[in-house]
Amino acid sequence: MKLLEEGIDKDEIFKQTGMTIGVKDASFEIYEGEIFVIMGLSGSGKSTLVRLLNRLIEPSSGQIIIDNTDITNLSDKELIEIRRKKLSMVFQSFALMPHMNIIDNVSFGLELSGIDKKNRYESAKAALKQVGLEHHELSYPSELSGGMQQRVGLARALANDPDVLLMDEAFSALDPLIRTQMQDELIELQENSKRTIVFISHDLDEAIRIGDRIAIMQGGVISQIGTPEEIISNPADDYVRSFFQGVDVTSILSASHIVKKSIPTLIQKEGFGVKSAYKYMDDYDSDYGYYLTKNGKYLGVVTMDSLKKHETITDAIVENTSIVNTTAISDLIGTVADCSFQTVVVDENGKYQGSISKTKLLKTLDEGVEYAI
Repeated sequence: MKLLEEGIDKDEIFKQTGMTIGVKDASFEIYEGEIFVIMGLSGSGKSTLVRLLNRLIEPSSGQIIIDNTDITNLSDKELIEIRRKKLSMVFQSFALMPHMNIIDNVSFGLELSGIDKKNRYESAKAALKQVGLEHHELSYPSELSGGMQQRVGLARALANDPDVLLMDEAFSALDPLIRTQMQDELIELQENSKRTIVFISHDLDEAIRIGDRIAIMQGGVISQIGTPEEIISNPADDYVRSFFQGVDVTSILSASHIVKKSIPTLIQKEGFGVKSAYKYMDDYDSDYGYYLTKNGKYLGVVTMDSLKKHETITDAIVENTSIVNTTAISDLIGTVADCSFQTVVVDENGKYQGSISKTKLLKTLDEGVEYAI
């Protein structure tokens, strides 16, 4: 620690002492109810970091705070209680006991905690139901597929109803199709229970797919933390940037990244009618405009021609199709292509955010993230 404080680098410390700096100066918060992915190459420190969170590895210095409790100061007995009630861990290896049936595997931790058989079986059955294995409680691990065995491992972690679920490359041993299914189940599980999940992965596609936020590690140091969109749009350094080379950004970036306000907007209010609207668009030299309420909610498109044919602006609306700003760029291609005008983008409350032209979309698809940021 003294050498580290003096600024000596990791390699030199190993040369002098034979000791490795596993994690250095990692300081961050994980929010309640999020899936927080820690990723990096082999040897980056990600597995060490997740094991520090439940003190499977003792930290040399610093604090680990869970719900305002610094667990680095807890006694062994207090730490065991934290692990039993607040934390559960799922490893890459299924680690099931082959001589036990599934319900006994799932309830094993509860048995160690002294929970009576009836109550631990009830908890185990509820956990098995969450992972879709409620009909396999009397089966043995050898009778289940790899994906099903990993579900059992997940059910075992869920049996004590933890606040925080730590998952160390839990799906990396699975086939790609089963892996995707497990990711989907994890997302659904988190949506239903709002658990906090810390997920270790070396797979970028997996991190992007399931992570609310991603921490990228290199040499024991966290290089950057952010949402997938934030990291893609503003990589902190060349190391982070290299992670996203070849990634299809159109499946990650959303409509909000390429939306522009280039079309005139007309506000619904007393005394503002078709003549005023026509004059405004004529002055703006635009053939059409977007009609909005006073609070910005999108109502539809009106054109110069439609205003000539109707007595109210509402009657002059010719189209009111819109997309939500969180829509992935890859999912809006058909809508933009079919739209007679620029495609309107709204927020989740229907408020106007701007529009996307065919030209803007094509440039984004052609050039990737450079045009999207």
